[in-house]
Amino acid sequence: MSGKKKQSLGKKIANSRVFNRIVAKILANYVRFVWITTRWQSEGFDDMRTALKSGPIIVVLWHQRLLMAPYLFDLKAGRICSLTSEAKGGRMAGLVQTEFGFETIAMPKGEGGFSMSREVLRKMREGVSVGIAVDGTTGPARVAKTAPLLWARATGCPIFVAAFATKRHKIFGASWDQAMVAWPFNKGVRYCERWPHDVPRKVSEVEMERLRLQLEASLDDITERVDAKLDINVPRTRPHD
Repeated sequence: MSGKKKQSLGKKIANSRVFNRIVAKILANYVRFVWITTRWQSEGFDDMRTALKSGPIIVVLWHQRLLMAPYLFDLKAGRICSLTSEAKGGRMAGLVQTEFGFETIAMPKGEGGFSMSREVLRKMREGVSVGIAVDGTTGPARVAKTAPLLWARATGCPIFVAAFATKRHKIFGASWDQAMVAWPFNKGVRYCERWPHDVPRKVSEVEMERLRLQLEASLDDITERVDAKLDINVPRTRPHD
């Protein structure tokens, strides 16, 4: 009985809003500490700020590089809403991002709900940009979903690919995405660039798949470039590589 009571108490604490807010603040402060103690080289963010003068954008990155997402968008240039999952980990990620001023939407399970959320399109039509880890919340790693392409088709908003890397870091090999966690007092690189393709209003399934693969390739390219800039070798996690 006592074991069951302890487990129940543990679950209550883990599900407590107050407890989760405290954890989120600790994690957010760690990310801030990494940011301020790291010497960063940045490219492409002037182009992002210029694009934001004309309206919202869609920012995509790999889930592996999610830690520094709050610093891959300039909130002084506009509002952004990040997409998270309804799972505990996704909710925590959302809480951390709200500590930086991000808005969040918890997406339902499944590609259909993930792609066609009316709330996402409503936000974008209000002028709010959208950020998303494009391989989703459970993978497969480095396999792009079509969601940002569908949003770009519906709104005409441009897509930006983004990535960061740090010289010293920990790769969590047990996680599905092999998440990169940066250490403080470091050297880092963060890049973003406008994806050079438009998504037409009318597009066949074959063309959509071609665009999806091009988006995947662009994200691989920018991620590998930030790694190469620091002369680090981070393994890919795509199953068919």
